[in-house]
Amino acid sequence: MDIKIPELGESITEGTISSWMKKEGDSVKFGDLLLELETDKVNLEINAESDGVLSKINRQAGETVQVGESVGVISAGQAADAQSPPAQQPAATTPSQSAPNEAVQASAGAGTVNKEAADSNGTSTEEEGPYTASPSVRKLARERGIDLNQVRSAGGIDANRVSRSDIEAYSSTGSSAGSASPAAAQRPPVQAEKRAVVENAAVDASKPTERKKMSRRRVTIANRLVEAQRTAAMLTTFNEVDMTAIMDVRKRRKQSFQEKNNVGLGFMSFFTKAVVGALKAFPLLNAEIEGEEILVKKYYDIGIAVGAKEGLVVPVVRDADRLSFAEIERNIGELAVKARDNKLSLADLQGGTFTITNGGVFGSLLSTPILNTPQVGILGMHTIQRRPVAVGVDGIENRPMMYLALSYDHRIVDGSEAVRFLVTIKQLLEDPEALLLEG
Repeated sequence: MDIKIPELGESITEGTISSWMKKEGDSVKFGDLLLELETDKVNLEINAESDGVLSKINRQAGETVQVGESVGVISAGQAADAQSPPAQQPAATTPSQSAPNEAVQASAGAGTVNKEAADSNGTSTEEEGPYTASPSVRKLARERGIDLNQVRSAGGIDANRVSRSDIEAYSSTGSSAGSASPAAAQRPPVQAEKRAVVENAAVDASKPTERKKMSRRRVTIANRLVEAQRTAAMLTTFNEVDMTAIMDVRKRRKQSFQEKNNVGLGFMSFFTKAVVGALKAFPLLNAEIEGEEILVKKYYDIGIAVGAKEGLVVPVVRDADRLSFAEIERNIGELAVKARDNKLSLADLQGGTFTITNGGVFGSLLSTPILNTPQVGILGMHTIQRRPVAVGVDGIENRPMMYLALSYDHRIVDGSEAVRFLVTIKQLLEDPEALLLEG
């Protein structure tokens, strides 16, 4: 029985084998964990669908595999006696032994030709070429009839990875932003770019260094951030909010809220409610751009950025406008635990109409958050700091203040609209009772 990569969810067509939990010749039972697969969004576990013996491993740790591809074979029967190994058969390589070498082989990415997967007529089952691309970019290239071999990356965090903007540039001009002269085009692109990196590197060979391969998720995060800055007309506006009223409510209601709902009353429920109220008043912040059209969403799925071990993830609180304070706090708490334990599912991460990120938990006083594309708005929270504030005409008091930052896509959101959106959030937070009236 073939071990096949299952459907991974919307827009995900490939993944990278991070490790095998079994080796060739091992007995397996139905439900046993066989391997871990890393995708652009989450890590998944692939389990055995029958009893038998893992007779063959087709793809090793570090290799990129496609949905539906066979990565191994489970045969009927039991494992051979350890004292009677098959004659002339080399010992199976454990994942810990194979991963470094395979990671080097896979460093060229998903675009590398796999000779063993070639058809009998000599054609490869994978895309050829020196550049890699995310599943969504590959899909876009297929839809537009563009051969990825003809597209050159414009650079960025991963100079060998073709982005959506590279496809857009090639589609509009018939050539890539990274196109070189005819003489340079004869040169292997990957080798040329690697050579340039070496020549420009300011690394002292006599000093201790450590080189680490970026995880698939880290590469995806890096490319998405660079792509967001490259494609969106991103601006950031700032304001500050007096947290006195919210802190007073929490002080008075925290214990009774905990006893009644079995969950703590944090700040995130207040901010989520305030964001929903502001989005209702300024719906273009709850939209996205599709070609030459604006898609305004009439629902409020709020992404909450969470720092995980392998990088930032943004699980989504669904229909936040319909949830109570307790339900929001409970949802956020559950998603945060799943993120830390690497248990988030694809459904937890998909969608989202607007994002909130809280750098204040790490002590950040002020920052400019980057858009979580295709969304057109993201709110940045920061640390609460007591500062002298003018109260009334002559009074000055030390108040708990927080800076707020709103990054937005100026292509569809005007500056005045963004400023008024942020002011609305400020007003709702400084008058918590108004949040109850907002529903």
